[in-house]
Amino acid sequence: MKFSRTLALLLLSIAVYWSFTSLMPTYHPDSTISMDSFSTDRALVHVKNISMEPHAVGFPGHDRVKSYIIAELKKMGLETTTQEGYTAGDWANLSRATNILARIKGSGEGKALLLLSHYDSGPHSSYGASDAGSGVATILEGVRTLLASNETPKNDIIILISDAEELGLNGADLFVNSHPWAKDVGLALNFEARGSGGPSYMLIETNRGNGTLIKEFTKAKPQFPVANSLVYSIYKMLPNDTDLTVFREDGDIDGFNFAFIDDHFDYHTALDTYDRLDKKTLAHQGSYLMPLLHYFSNANLNNLKSLDDYIYFNLPFFRLVSYPFEWIWPMFGLSLLAFVALLVLGFKKERLNAKEILKGFLPLLITLVVNGVVGYFCWTMITWWYPGFKDMLHGFTYNGYTYIAVYVTFALFVCFYTYHKFKKISTPNILVAPIVIWLIICGLVAAYLKGASFFIIPLFGLLAAFMVTINQEEPSPYLLVFLALPAVLIYSPFIKMFPVGLGLKMMMAATLFTTLLFLLVLPFFGQLKSKGRLSYLFLFLFFVFGIMSHLQSDFNQKRPKPSSLVYIYDADNDTSVWGTYDQKLIGWNAQFLGNDKRKPEAETLFSKYRTQLNYISDAPKKDIALPRIDMVKDTVIGEERIIELCVTPKRNVNRLDVYTNATPVNAATANRIPLSPYFLQNRNSRLITHYITNNDFTELELSFPKDSVLELSFYEASNDLLTNKEFSVPQRPETSIPMPFVLNDAILTIKTLTFE
Repeated sequence: MKFSRTLALLLLSIAVYWSFTSLMPTYHPDSTISMDSFSTDRALVHVKNISMEPHAVGFPGHDRVKSYIIAELKKMGLETTTQEGYTAGDWANLSRATNILARIKGSGEGKALLLLSHYDSGPHSSYGASDAGSGVATILEGVRTLLASNETPKNDIIILISDAEELGLNGADLFVNSHPWAKDVGLALNFEARGSGGPSYMLIETNRGNGTLIKEFTKAKPQFPVANSLVYSIYKMLPNDTDLTVFREDGDIDGFNFAFIDDHFDYHTALDTYDRLDKKTLAHQGSYLMPLLHYFSNANLNNLKSLDDYIYFNLPFFRLVSYPFEWIWPMFGLSLLAFVALLVLGFKKERLNAKEILKGFLPLLITLVVNGVVGYFCWTMITWWYPGFKDMLHGFTYNGYTYIAVYVTFALFVCFYTYHKFKKISTPNILVAPIVIWLIICGLVAAYLKGASFFIIPLFGLLAAFMVTINQEEPSPYLLVFLALPAVLIYSPFIKMFPVGLGLKMMMAATLFTTLLFLLVLPFFGQLKSKGRLSYLFLFLFFVFGIMSHLQSDFNQKRPKPSSLVYIYDADNDTSVWGTYDQKLIGWNAQFLGNDKRKPEAETLFSKYRTQLNYISDAPKKDIALPRIDMVKDTVIGEERIIELCVTPKRNVNRLDVYTNATPVNAATANRIPLSPYFLQNRNSRLITHYITNNDFTELELSFPKDSVLELSFYEASNDLLTNKEFSVPQRPETSIPMPFVLNDAILTIKTLTFE
């Protein structure tokens, strides 16, 4: 029996490993495979060509990438067009987007299938290999493969390589609201990235139920689906920001997102390069596209709407398992009845004892509380010990995977040690508390987070194991491991997914999922005589991974520290300062901030994570040209004063932000594009951000109460601090990269006008 338990423990460990490896295809060099097959290597050629330089809107590399994509589509024999125009989206982020479009004519008259990704990179230093060069490359190779097969699809296939996604989904906004093809689209497949590796997750965009979409997706038979309705439910609650959001909100067009999130620290940085893109991840994107392309290009796309929602989750062999929401409460009721019946059976057989059952709640509460508290304070402890990590705005560090291992092994130590101390409680008695807590969880999610209701599936495995332990003194360890497999295969990837995708601040999710998974496998662990030794093994591993995380905590060429520096000239006060967002300076920017650095007294520019300048220091005045601001119109109509201004750059710039005082702006247009009334009513001080192309002007027309005083502050910025001849700022050391998500390496001027 001892050998059987050891072997069963080994099999359990293999199952945990398999739960991760089964999510993705393997990569093998495939540049020589037949031309009618998707080749990851051929897609990689596109990634390499797209990601040769940063190519955000308004940057020199943008036009080169646009020309490359157009040339590749034309090479396939496709008539390629562009759509250009200004949009401001829902966030008042104005930009001139240039979409790239092509269309494959189908044999039928039904709705079209849209293939979507964006070609602009994140401002200003990202090379955009993963986000979203990988998506563009996947589509280019997929379309080439389809054309090489000489098969005529039933539905038209529209290829949309959108622009300005990073700035405010502007390209998607331009297509959905202005292009005649938008009304033809029945379904969109969007390929995205928020990292540079790992499995690609499928996320649905729909205004109604997901039932028909899930059924049709399953019929397409992608080999490695990674999706679950828990993430879908959470996703619907968040302010989603992919191009598909515009398709859903403005066009009522359903779609599937496919995005990967591992190595999140590369996202929007100078590390988003060809070399760092995981080839298995690109192969995974191809494994989604090809079966979906073949299926949906011939399916009926006119009837994808549904009022029904489905629970779904992926499992090895079974791929995507799904069932309707209507099953949620019957399944919960069945589990509750089964538990009551087993309690009656256990007391009848004298295998259960009320006092022992109550004692069994102690180790459960101890493990949940201890591991929950430790996980909750994870990021606080890490950044206290390593303050430089505060400058990684993603919230996921280069050694983040090691930190996950640190906290998971600690959680397992707590679990094994605690339950070892309560080893005198028999297995049937000690299982009652885990079943109760899981019933509570399943009841709560059934009521408030229905997408997570597949949690009931592993609970059935726990109930079956409970029945076995009631009826058998020494049940087969292989049987108990088998009954725990659904829990292991479903939950193990979650332990990594939450802190990777949402940052190490979410380590509490990892430690709690580890604890809850331990409870589901407790029927087997309860049999083990070596729980004490296993606890010390995990304590040892905790220290090993802790030492490893410390050794990996420094910044170097492979793990460069994000850093920032801006030069700010305030024309209103005729003062100049250096500024940085860094919590911990490096030598490169410290030489400009000096010992007299201080905290800024006012907020500066809008940024993705509301990051503000952390330090400023006096700087020498430079001859920086201010924008020219011309009054075009100033009139009063009824109770409203209407002014029109034209702001023209007098130097090469990339961005203009306009802020106001508290005076309400009741209507506004920028370059003839109306700003969202909802935005105007709910904004703070920022009025608009214009991401400028070719030094274009910004024309503003504003309407505000005639008796009010309106202040407009113009923040004009260029990302040329390191190359401008007025400055002598050296290049960063190789141990540092530009901090993402903030205005960086920039020369900023501020000028305020008052309209009394």
